[in-house]
Amino acid sequence: MTTTTGPQVPVHRQLSAHAATRLLGDWQSKGPAYRALADALRAAILSGALGTHTRLPSERDLALSLGVSRTTTTAAYRELRERGFAQARTGVGTVTVLPRHSGPAPTPSLTGGDAPRPQSSAPHGDLIDLGQAAPAAPPELHDAYQRALEALPRYLSGIGYEPLGIHPLRVAIAERYTARGTPTSAENVLVTSGAQHAITTLAQALLGAGERAIVQSPTYAHALAALRGAGARLVGVPVGTPGQPGPPPFDVDLFESTVRRSAPRLAYMIADNHNPTGYTWTEEERRRVRAVARRHRMPVIGDETITDLYLDRPSPAPLTGDGQDDTHVIAVGSASKSFWGGLRVGWVRAHPELVRRLALRRESIDIATSVLEQLAVVDLLERSGEILAARRVQVARQRDHLVAGLRRIEPSWRVPEPPGGLSLWLDLGVPLGSALAAASAERGLLINAGPALTPDGSHASQVRLTFAPSTDRIDVGLPRLADAWARVSGRAAGSAS
Repeated sequence: MTTTTGPQVPVHRQLSAHAATRLLGDWQSKGPAYRALADALRAAILSGALGTHTRLPSERDLALSLGVSRTTTTAAYRELRERGFAQARTGVGTVTVLPRHSGPAPTPSLTGGDAPRPQSSAPHGDLIDLGQAAPAAPPELHDAYQRALEALPRYLSGIGYEPLGIHPLRVAIAERYTARGTPTSAENVLVTSGAQHAITTLAQALLGAGERAIVQSPTYAHALAALRGAGARLVGVPVGTPGQPGPPPFDVDLFESTVRRSAPRLAYMIADNHNPTGYTWTEEERRRVRAVARRHRMPVIGDETITDLYLDRPSPAPLTGDGQDDTHVIAVGSASKSFWGGLRVGWVRAHPELVRRLALRRESIDIATSVLEQLAVVDLLERSGEILAARRVQVARQRDHLVAGLRRIEPSWRVPEPPGGLSLWLDLGVPLGSALAAASAERGLLINAGPALTPDGSHASQVRLTFAPSTDRIDVGLPRLADAWARVSGRAAGSAS
């Protein structure tokens, strides 16, 4: 085994051959087996399903587990090292890393994923990211910051630490819930440094090591990481794509039977514009989930990060209902998708006792959220009607453009047209999701492989793509996707023009 030069990376965990086989799923595709295996491993690293600083199983053990020759695994590991996705350490074995490519473009984070993603080494211009569900800022953002700066002097005589959040923002968020049908006061609201911070703080406060947490499968991958980071054992409830074969978009009976069987400490659910399928729960489904939470005394965290981005239907009533179940139903929201990801402002709507408990816990992490950003969000919420109306029109146009382009690439794909959100859940019809994500990354296009959005590495036939980028960016990305599909499927590239 050849060792790599330079500083050796630490080893944080070890992947067994059995776990690797389960993670890779049906990894084989047309072409050399070693390359298909390397592609599958690289896709798992890119998606975050396989963490960096992980010791891979030995070439011999992996070959036995996969039922291939050791020559195949040896060549696959060599390709990983040559492409910068692994290091060989003397006395340790092969360890996963992320490559360091030069170039002017910043490295995007996986969103909707679990780990930072590397820049592509493909000989294309700039990187196209159809995996990051984050739209550009609206034109009103700059003026909102100017008005926030004008309001800032009122806070400068204080220390600037507001663990609960500044009062005007808490009031604005509370009024927002009240207007949607859930009576809310400022005491029900904790301002956080983004929705991810809110989810992580809730997970740390509510979960103990080894306790179970129920999630939809697939779901938001960063939430899976937060729950795992709190020591949770994840239990998935399968959800399907509306109008397509497979499980229903949400099955409340299955949800409750899973609760009874697994006795979870909490559930993390996306009821509005589900990431990644786009499904929105009915009023009856919301009512029944609240009843399940009440019966089993189990907190349900409802992620409302994408609630504002309904495209083809009116906004539904909140999962929080009339607010009487606030000890069991907790809402998480954010300014990131409605306005801009650079606004690191989120919130929790919960019982005042839990709000105070979370505020104490967050003091060991970040103490408080930036006052200036909070003031900007107060201003944006006051103008949200006009801002969001324009955003929905733009996002719907980008969705339609992406859907049409995907259907031109490969007619056999099942391409949904989600009625809301920022992403679509593409069904390839064959278990090549991880291979397609890896081949796309080589060509300067980032997408999310299905297994990275599940608690168990399933959904090998799916990939998630976001329509948050402009139509011009989508047009640059689609030919790369077509070329990657031709590579992994062995078919000629379809037209993406």
